[in-house]
Amino acid sequence: MNIHEYQAKRLLSEHGVPVPRGVAVLSPDDIKAAIDNVGGPVWVVKAQIHAGGRGKAGGVKVCTSAEQATAEAEAMFGKVLVTHQTGPEGKEVGRIYIEEGCDIATELYLGAVLDRATGRVAIMASREGGVEIEEVAANSPEKIITVAIDPASGYQQFHGRRLAFGLGLEGKAVKACVSFAAKIYDAVVASDASLLEINPLVLTGAGDMLALDAKMNFDDNALYRHPEIVALQDESEEDPAELEAAKHDLSYIKLDGTIGCMVNGAGLAMATMDIIKLRGGEPANFLDVGGGATREKVTEAFKIILSDKNVNGILVNIFGGIMRCDVIAEGIISAAKEISIDVPLVVRLEGTNVDQGKALLAESDVDIISADDLGDAAVKIVAATGGAS
Repeated sequence: MNIHEYQAKRLLSEHGVPVPRGVAVLSPDDIKAAIDNVGGPVWVVKAQIHAGGRGKAGGVKVCTSAEQATAEAEAMFGKVLVTHQTGPEGKEVGRIYIEEGCDIATELYLGAVLDRATGRVAIMASREGGVEIEEVAANSPEKIITVAIDPASGYQQFHGRRLAFGLGLEGKAVKACVSFAAKIYDAVVASDASLLEINPLVLTGAGDMLALDAKMNFDDNALYRHPEIVALQDESEEDPAELEAAKHDLSYIKLDGTIGCMVNGAGLAMATMDIIKLRGGEPANFLDVGGGATREKVTEAFKIILSDKNVNGILVNIFGGIMRCDVIAEGIISAAKEISIDVPLVVRLEGTNVDQGKALLAESDVDIISADDLGDAAVKIVAATGGAS
């Protein structure tokens, strides 16, 4: 789950992380009050969308008068920003954030991520603040300083000093970095964040550190512990199909391909997508119906897959362990009766009650291409949708 910059800064400030003073604006009617509240003499007007690259797309404006800030804020509401992360369709701005300007002496980068290989929170820093960290990692990896923190001992001051000296900081700035990194670590652990990125992290002329930007992602599996974070979700920023899938306890992620996938089990779903690509096709989604899917869930899964107008074929790949193949077959038949499945449908069933499941499909009037195994299923769905095999 993602949240907006202003929400991330509010959460960070609760852990003592220094951030510039700012006001979130959710309606154009509140612009003037927000500008008066911030007070100037410099205002920064920022579009709030779940995508990076806002500045290059005109989503960040530095203003030196209240009149200019008002005009920029009014123009930004409803504007569609197209960045390298939004895709060509862009994202419409429905919220903005107005914050005070600050005295920027140096721009740095600081990030914290859960390193699943080591099971530790890794804090990364670089002097290349304001630059996309992916570019730095690809072109100058030696410019990124990383410290991994053992959860048994937690954050220690030597972690912060290692980051500070790696950044070339001196004097008061070293102490500021040690303190700042400690608060960042506390915020990440307390909120079950899977990613925290501050780019840029600024060192002011007075030697203080401020989080000038903030991006936070959270582990969905830990959200049950954080209703206060769940309440921050902006559904207008989420894919409607993914929201609908979550309501039915379906794991769904939209992709860019044309072959819809319905599978039980995350590993099998990924293998299914891989073999579709191997045979020359492109998967349109990841969809795991889970081990306890009902006919109703299978029907909803078909609806969600077919809501994607790019889908021109569907591959159902079920291995019945806990899940019974006859239940899946009943769900397919029920879905075909309730909705119009007007694209090629390839079904591969194996496992518990497979014979009963195949018999149900064979006796129905649903137009199904049966497959013997996963390789056969991938070949047939790619061929049926006009791709290579």
